[in-house]
Amino acid sequence: MASNILSIGQSALAAAQVEINVTGHNIANVSTPGYSRQVAIQSSAQAQNFGYGYVGQGTQITAIQRVYSDLLAVQVTNAQTNSNELNTYATQMTQIDNLLADSSAGLAPAIQDFFKSIQAASTNPGDSASRQSVLSTAQALASRFQGMGELLDQIGQDVNSQLTSSVYLVNSYAQQIAKLNDAIEIAQSINGNPPNDLMDQRDQVISDLSKQIKATVVQDGGKYNVFIGNGLPLVVGTQTYPLSMANSPTDAGRLEVSYLNNNGKPTILGSSSLSGGTIGGLLQFREKSLDNIQSQLGLLGVAISATFNQQHQLGVDSAGNAGGQFFTVAAPSVTASTNNTGTATTTVAISNVSALTGSNYRLKFDGTNYTITRLDNGTAQTFPSLPQTLDGLDFSITAGAVAGDSFLIKPTAQGATSFSVAINNVSKIALGGTPSSGPGDNRNALLLAGLQTTSTMLGSTTSYEGAYGQLVSMVGNKTNELQVMGKAETEMLSQAVASQQSVSGVNLDEEATNLLRYQQAYQAAGKVMQIASQMFDVLLHLGG
Repeated sequence: MASNILSIGQSALAAAQVEINVTGHNIANVSTPGYSRQVAIQSSAQAQNFGYGYVGQGTQITAIQRVYSDLLAVQVTNAQTNSNELNTYATQMTQIDNLLADSSAGLAPAIQDFFKSIQAASTNPGDSASRQSVLSTAQALASRFQGMGELLDQIGQDVNSQLTSSVYLVNSYAQQIAKLNDAIEIAQSINGNPPNDLMDQRDQVISDLSKQIKATVVQDGGKYNVFIGNGLPLVVGTQTYPLSMANSPTDAGRLEVSYLNNNGKPTILGSSSLSGGTIGGLLQFREKSLDNIQSQLGLLGVAISATFNQQHQLGVDSAGNAGGQFFTVAAPSVTASTNNTGTATTTVAISNVSALTGSNYRLKFDGTNYTITRLDNGTAQTFPSLPQTLDGLDFSITAGAVAGDSFLIKPTAQGATSFSVAINNVSKIALGGTPSSGPGDNRNALLLAGLQTTSTMLGSTTSYEGAYGQLVSMVGNKTNELQVMGKAETEMLSQAVASQQSVSGVNLDEEATNLLRYQQAYQAAGKVMQIASQMFDVLLHLGG
């Protein structure tokens, strides 16, 4: 009996020691990212039948389990994905909002100063100083257009860099998950017990991955299979399928996220295929906002150049000669897809500035018909032949197109960066009417000044400043919407993390209480062994 008590005490001592070790491990990892609290699962040892009944044989530790909820983990990763997507989008939009709405650096003051100088010149059209002011404010306007356009271009380049960094992280996380899958499988095969710390590490990597892109995890035994986009495998067991960056087939300055298909060729993945996280936010921003903002700002440059030039050419300069071009902007950009197999060339010309929408377009040939898609809203029109006129643009194409050929048309995207003053001699400014009443003729100057408030844009519904105001308002509203939604998602993320930590997190007060309890159990078990030893000594003494 003494030996039985000794064995029972020894099992209790061992169990208490394990529980103290587990508690100490929890305390040591209270600040470890992704760590889940662990508990020792204790059960009674199998009792022994002595005839008069079953006598307990002490206790045993059957497992070390982590306190973990799959449901709460999924809620955290989903909230994290949504929060990162919205906040990334909002951060990019805030840059543009600050640029466009700036009362001193924005475009509105430059437009006002330019037309104010023309108004002043109309009172004394023969004065060289007044004409120089017109030229100086025109150059300042051009500089403002160019600066804003170049900054938008730089933001586009920054998106390229950020996407490249995020794709690198995604691939790195995929490799880590695959390695952890292998390590966890090996560890479990030894005795069937889960390697809790390795599993926590893998879940933390999944959490980090969700910050970059929306990922779906499917458990296959002890392994995680990870899918992104519309079911594209990223990790299957120990095999990874990395993302890559590829040049856009229609825009040499743009990098796209791509995926290697079965034949080893990269397939471009757009925002509809890669949602969530930093990558989703960047793609949404570029495709749904940046492209449109660049084109709308360029539209203003194109409209000012075209309408001002048209009126300027109706006047006469100081020498009595007909006015020439005052401003210049780039013509519509047309880029053939690098995947085209035909030899056709597409040209697009602006025929009606007032009808321009500020959208980009895609022209595609299916072998029989030509489809022109307006990219800002997805509306498409199909024609049996070209040329055709649509939204103030004349579309034409040469022979040689084959089925599948496509072209990206950007009518106004370069209207800001290419906006410049065409003249450098104040005497060439055509302020007089035709025929001229001499140096004091200001008839064309008055007409030029009147363009400031004339509805020349967006279907003749608004002026230059009105169109710019609409752009500023659109950007501001979208930025505010994203900021509000981002704050809401951040709060939801905080709540999800709090719920998860209430279950899986380490509570130092609780662990301290457990430590005292297990310490007392350890001491009590030691006392049991001490009594068993004393009883054994008595038995030996009686036997002697």
